[in-house]
Amino acid sequence: MTLNTATTMNGTDRRTSRSLRQGVTRVATRAMAFALIAAAPMLLAPATSTAQVRMTVAPQSQPVVLRGATIHTVTQGVIENGTIVMEAGKITAIGGADIATPRAAKVVDVTGKHIYPGLIDAYSTVGITEIGSVDVSNDITELGDFNPNVRAEVAVNAESRHIGTTRSAGVLVAFSTPGGGVISGLSSAMSLEGWTWEEMSMKGAAALNVNWPNPNARPRTFGGGGPFGRGGPQVPPKSYDEQVQAIKGFFAEARAYSDAVAAGQSVRSDSRYAAMIPALKGEIPVIVAADGVSQINDAITWGKAEGLRLVIRGGQNAIHVAERLKAENVPVILTSTMAAPEKDYEGYDDRYRAAARLHAAGVKFAIAGGAGGLYSYRLPWEAGVAVAFGLPEEEALKSVTINAAEFMGIADKVGSLEVGKEATLLITTGTPLDMTSDIEQSYIQGREIDMNDIQKHFFKKYMEKIKQQATKIAM
Repeated sequence: MTLNTATTMNGTDRRTSRSLRQGVTRVATRAMAFALIAAAPMLLAPATSTAQVRMTVAPQSQPVVLRGATIHTVTQGVIENGTIVMEAGKITAIGGADIATPRAAKVVDVTGKHIYPGLIDAYSTVGITEIGSVDVSNDITELGDFNPNVRAEVAVNAESRHIGTTRSAGVLVAFSTPGGGVISGLSSAMSLEGWTWEEMSMKGAAALNVNWPNPNARPRTFGGGGPFGRGGPQVPPKSYDEQVQAIKGFFAEARAYSDAVAAGQSVRSDSRYAAMIPALKGEIPVIVAADGVSQINDAITWGKAEGLRLVIRGGQNAIHVAERLKAENVPVILTSTMAAPEKDYEGYDDRYRAAARLHAAGVKFAIAGGAGGLYSYRLPWEAGVAVAFGLPEEEALKSVTINAAEFMGIADKVGSLEVGKEATLLITTGTPLDMTSDIEQSYIQGREIDMNDIQKHFFKKYMEKIKQQATKIAM
C-alpha cells in the first residue's frame, strides 16, 4: 500500500479503519482507567510523607532488644518478663530479664505487652491477585492441566495492597499458591516485606500442588445443542478413573525422567518433569486438594504408593478419615473454619468444630485462610473460631505458626521464637487470635515494619472528612 492509498479506500475499508481506531481508543482508555484506579490511593492522599500507604523498610542494621513482654515461644513455653535480642535479621538470644544487651543496640521497652511469632498462612494468593474483576491484576491460573514448573513467587506483586492489610492482622508469612488444572504448580513461601519478589522469597519451590479429581462431579457439557451443535462436536468428559490414571501417568513419566537424569543418561530437557524431582525425592511435600472421603482415601493410597510427603488441603470431611490420617501420619491443612455447612444433615457448627475434632482424633493439622488474597487477613480469626468451638488455644496458635511451618518445610526459619530463627514476630496487647487484641508492631527478619495499610489510610482519610463536616455544621 502506497502513502496515498488511504484517500481512495472504499466505504467498507473506511468503516473498518474507523472501527479499528475506535477499538484502539477504547483499549487505551481502559488502560488509562486501570492506571488511575491503581494510582487512586496516592492521588487522593495529602501531599506529605503520610501519602505513602506502606513504606518498605531497609534490612536490619542495628541490634534490637525487646524487654519486659510476655514471650510466647510456641515450642519452648511462655517466658514472663522476657527479653529477645535481634541481630542481622535473626534471633540471637531469648530469655528472662538477665539477657545481656549488645553494644550499640536499640532497646525497646514492651512491658505489659505480648510477643508471638508471626502467623503463617499455608494457603494463600496474596501477591498474585488484586482486583477480582480486573483480569490483568490476577495471575493465579495457567493454561493446561499439568503445570508443575509454575512457581508462584515470580508473579508476586510486592506493591499489592493486600500485603499491608494481611500484615496488620499478624500474618507475616504466606504461601502464595497457584491454582487451576490438575497439577497447579509450586507454592512459594513469601515473607511479606521487601521491594521485589526476590527480596520476599523465602523458598521458591516449597510444595507441589495437585487437585485430586472429584468422583461425584457432575458431567460437564461440551459443544451444546446436540452432537454437532453450535459449539461443535460434543466431547465426553473424562471419567474419575481416567483422571486418576492421568495423574499416575504423569508422575510415572516424571519419575522415569528423574531416574534417567540421575543415571547420567542423555535426555531432552523438560522443565515440567525437572520441577517435580524434589517432590519425587521427598524433599518438598505434595499438597493434594481433596475434601470428600473417597478423594482423601484415594489420595492417601496413591501418595503412599508413590512414596510422597503427602499433605491434604481442604479436608472438609477429614474427620471421617481421621483414623487413617493419623495412622499414615498425613497432616491436613483446613482451608476454612468460618464457613457454613454444605449439606442439609450437617450441624451449623460442623466447620467451626472441625479443628477441635481432628485434634481430639490425633490428626496433625494447620489452619489456613480462604485462598483469596482478600481473605488472608482473616487467618487469626479462623483459628480463633476453632478455639471458641473446643480447640485448645495453644493448639490453635500452633496451627497458624509451627505446624504450618513444619508441613511446608520452613520450620528452620519461622514458626516459633527460638535462637537462630528469623526475627519475624508480633508485639501485641493479647493473643492475636482474638479480634479485641491489637497488634502494635511487627518485625519481619528484624525489620521494624511500617504498620500502615490501605484500610487504615482510608479510615483516617474519611474520619478527617467527618471531622471537617462536623466543624462546618458547628459554625
